[in-house]
Amino acid sequence: MKREPRKKNAIQNSKPNALTNVEPLRPDLRTVEAPDLRETFADAITQWYFDGHVLRIEFAVSRLDSPQVAGDKATGRRYPVCRLVLTPAAVLELLNRAQQTGVALEKMGLVAKASKEQMAAKTG
Repeated sequence: MKREPRKKNAIQNSKPNALTNVEPLRPDLRTVEAPDLRETFADAITQWYFDGHVLRIEFAVSRLDSPQVAGDKATGRRYPVCRLVLTPAAVLELLNRAQQTGVALEKMGLVAKASKEQMAAKTG
């Protein structure tokens, strides 16, 4: 019995065809609202880990302890509230949208654009 070769559909074959240089077809997806979806507040990111396949981000919220004596240094705890796992495509979308938001915040004067020297000081 002769076996037919498996055909790849457009979604499985994510690389452009070298002969035709045509991008593969992408599904046309509509966003459906989920009114019962809960929002999660976070004021910190405690983990950011990319394993080569997905990016895992852990968001947390800070809770301050009641001060025991006036003038003491504030203490508190940080609790994880959400662990978000993203595909590389979703990571790129997140980074692009974050960059757009950063540009909008700069235009509003809410953040200053960091100079190359400031960036080098932070990473070096």
